Amino acid sequence: MTRFTRLLPAAIACALVAGHAVAAEPTGTLKKIKDSGVIVLGHRDSAIPFAYLAGGREPVGYSIDLAQNIVAAVKKELNMPNLQVRYNMVTGQTRIPLLQNGTIDIECGATTNNVERQRQVDFSVGIFEIGTRLMVKKDSGIKDFADLKGKNVVVSAGTTGERLMRAMNARDKLGMNIVAAKDNGESFLMLESGRAVAFMTDDAMLYGERAKARKPTDWVVVGKPQSAEVYGCMVRKGDAPFKQVVDQAIVATYKSGQINKIYDKWFMKPIAPKNLNLNFPMSPEVKALIAKPTDKPAAS
Repeated sequence: MTRFTRLLPAAIACALVAGHAVAAEPTGTLKKIKDSGVIVLGHRDSAIPFAYLAGGREPVGYSIDLAQNIVAAVKKELNMPNLQVRYNMVTGQTRIPLLQNGTIDIECGATTNNVERQRQVDFSVGIFEIGTRLMVKKDSGIKDFADLKGKNVVVSAGTTGERLMRAMNARDKLGMNIVAAKDNGESFLMLESGRAVAFMTDDAMLYGERAKARKPTDWVVVGKPQSAEVYGCMVRKGDAPFKQVVDQAIVATYKSGQINKIYDKWFMKPIAPKNLNLNFPMSPEVKALIAKPTDKPAAS
């Protein structure tokens, strides 16, 4: 009994160490990344200034800078300083299926965290907050959504803006002809060419499209916001360990103050490819989100 008693603490300690080692083995997305040696980031190609192609092969933008911090955190978590990063372009319609089937490991762009999407994926803490509004020609006479009755309106396919416009059209019997373009770039081309009188999407991205117009002063953002939308990075449903690494990386960016430099870089200074300047100061809503990060949808 004496020898057993003497050995018991050592046996318990060994069991605890073994249990910790088992628990520390990565699972889910972290295991996938470790086994493959690659993390795959889903990105948009024209969601200025969040995630877009500016002439190079790799995407740039506000959300991409945050994603780079997430990659650094994953490298540290897995002790893989040479982890490779691969980019995979997605659209509003493909981003969730490509995440679910494992083609991409995370999507950081301009994706709204809402209840409908939360049934399919999980979201990081919020990375931005916007309102859904309209962009119209300055001399169009359109001031708000009621002025769109019977007119052609463009939205980007698979976005919250498309869903809201179709619901409004049916509810208020506006008789609008709603056209769903491939992405924001195509939507703005339809507006600029006169095939639509208004383009509805998130206000920050409207400012991005206006900045790259041939004559930005021809266009104005109008209308009462139809919803408050919080963007987040999407991860696979139920993958708590990976989501924790993602959330901690974003929160660390906020606490360090680095987020202010990232914001100024993309919203207050000229950006590639044509030295566009959105001149879009940080809103009180974004400041509140940074001060108190949450993965809950905005209260619309």
